[in-house]
Amino acid sequence: MGSLGSGEEHQRYGAIMEPAAHSQQDSPTPSSTETEEDLAFKLNAAVRDSNIEDVVKLLDEGADVNSKAESGWTPLQSAVQADNEDLVRLLLDKGACPHARKDNGGTAFIEAGIVGNVNILKLLLHCGLNIDDHDDNGFTAFMEAAWYGKEEALKFLYEVGANVNLRRAVSEEKVKLHKGGATALMDACRKGHFSVVKTLVQEMGADMNVCDNNDRNALIHALKEGCAKERYESAVSIGRFLLDHGVDVNSKDECGKTALILAVEMKSPYLVEALLEKGEIDIDDADEEGNTALMVAVEKKDFNIAKLLCKYGARTDVGNLIAVANRNRDPNMARLLRQCNAKFVPETLKDWKPKSRRWRDQLKKLYKIYRPMIGKLKTFQYIQQKIQNTSRGGIYLGLYGGTEVAVRTSRSTEGAKEKSFFELCDNCEHLLKLFQFEKERGYMYLCFPLWEKNLEEHLQEPDDQRDYKDALRMILQAVREMHSLGFALQDLHPRSFFIDLGGKIYLADFDNKRMLIEGKKELVNSDLEALSRLVLYVLTGGRKPLQQVSTEDLPADSPDYEEALDLVSSLVSHDERGLEGLRKHPYFWSKQTRFKFLKSIWNKIKDLRNRKAVFQAPNSTGSFPYPRWTEEIDKDLLNIMKNPRKGRSFQYSNDIIDLLRLIRNLDEHPDTRISNRIGDHAEYFLKLFPALTIYVYNSLRQNPEYSHLADIQDASL
Repeated sequence: MGSLGSGEEHQRYGAIMEPAAHSQQDSPTPSSTETEEDLAFKLNAAVRDSNIEDVVKLLDEGADVNSKAESGWTPLQSAVQADNEDLVRLLLDKGACPHARKDNGGTAFIEAGIVGNVNILKLLLHCGLNIDDHDDNGFTAFMEAAWYGKEEALKFLYEVGANVNLRRAVSEEKVKLHKGGATALMDACRKGHFSVVKTLVQEMGADMNVCDNNDRNALIHALKEGCAKERYESAVSIGRFLLDHGVDVNSKDECGKTALILAVEMKSPYLVEALLEKGEIDIDDADEEGNTALMVAVEKKDFNIAKLLCKYGARTDVGNLIAVANRNRDPNMARLLRQCNAKFVPETLKDWKPKSRRWRDQLKKLYKIYRPMIGKLKTFQYIQQKIQNTSRGGIYLGLYGGTEVAVRTSRSTEGAKEKSFFELCDNCEHLLKLFQFEKERGYMYLCFPLWEKNLEEHLQEPDDQRDYKDALRMILQAVREMHSLGFALQDLHPRSFFIDLGGKIYLADFDNKRMLIEGKKELVNSDLEALSRLVLYVLTGGRKPLQQVSTEDLPADSPDYEEALDLVSSLVSHDERGLEGLRKHPYFWSKQTRFKFLKSIWNKIKDLRNRKAVFQAPNSTGSFPYPRWTEEIDKDLLNIMKNPRKGRSFQYSNDIIDLLRLIRNLDEHPDTRISNRIGDHAEYFLKLFPALTIYVYNSLRQNPEYSHLADIQDASL
């Protein structure tokens, strides 16, 4: 059974409850009343029950001896796990494949190392197996025997040629993450099997100083687990044994902690003194957080170890030791430290100005107060430091190595899942990214770049001149990126969008309501509909609750009213352009871009024989909104255009073609009389004909023959 992660904890598979997956090998024809799958399920169940009679009967009825159950377990592997020699022999005689692998790459032989049955190991080894074969996590049968303390199996495997100092082989990706590389000795040390450790070192010549991919040797592995009450005695015994046999005391763990610091954390004066007596360790060496062994002893209020360290000359001028002792209400410790020339240093914090404007006061307070550090993280989970409520707990302010962050705390298992999701967002521009994380006492602290406000709070701020286009463009992009990762949100709420100091918007699913799309178009459509409500909520300034807002609340006098209506309608109807296409919708165009678009159309269609066909899209449901436009336009303007100073006169009819022609001619042949009368051309026409842009755009887009005419290049998009 292999192991995972830097901790390489074993993951046992439970009892097989689901039907076994049939292998591809040929097998006898099943009876007319039972399928091969039925027989496979019964066979694996019978093996797990060690019911040899039923196993024989099922094999005779055609059950596949190499069928696989949940997680890839074969009957042979299950028989080994059940420690049933007779059943193992039977299955091998019936053609069971000893080379078959579970989903984690484990074989029956590796499983036998866990069980520790020497006879089964012999049976399997005679089938031509490689004694140092390993699973996907690098575990061999020899390593498993060491991990589980199966000393007799360990001795047998050593006698028949197992490599004692083989390091755990893992993928290149895991090596980059500093996983793997451990040996059987490290496993035995970690699990506290003192007798096995002695056997490996004294009888098998195990190398105590080989290191894993995290540069930890056997001593570090032994002491890392020593703080646990049930491992304390064995860790002390193993540590002392390794010291007596010349282990290197200068190896460190992944956090930079020396064996001495780990022994102090264990509160073992016996090991601390043994390490100091060797004279090979730097008593003042510090971990990555700058903590020395003496600092740890003072923090843990261990007077005897602190006294021992002072006796051996530990520096007392690093860290504010007396301040820590005073805070712990430990006068004896403070007295000891003063006797050893430690000085109380009044804490003076340098002047610090947070970058955040919104959270400035709370951050200053957090900076000044004492809080136990969680790795590099300083946070205080009480109401004055809370910045957001979610259905899964609050989000609080924090300082990570001096950087202002937002902190989400979860149980380690749940936090690991959240961490994996947020790491997927690394390459997304508008999805909130994970900045750093810390773990402590079964909890994971996820740290994110600090935001100033969420979208709901932003809309509550008074600002009559606010332009929502950039905000909505970022919101659409954020949802599109979430879909590109394979997730639908199902709950697009303004509190899920965060705005940083520079005004950039990010989406984060702190309520964990995302669902895998997996080809389910209805999930994407549901998001588009929810997004249409969110767009309305933004466009109406958040004046009504999200679920109550409608198109009737849109300000009809807005210059973007027609485009906004169409954008919302496109989302509701699950428009085929998708979110990437809708980010180029005319709503997001500037005034000048819209007018430039209208001007360009005449030049594109003027040479066509049937120009009206351009605006007769097969699926179009709208009609030209200005069928009497010549009566609505300024009379003097129209007269000037009918009778220009140069060229022949021209009569304009009330159709769309002539309106576009007039717009183009007006701008291509400027006349000061017109400019003096109407001012800015774009301003005048877009205000007089507000539905013109979206009508022309949709007419072109919905006409397959001319849809390319709707494409524009706008630098502002």
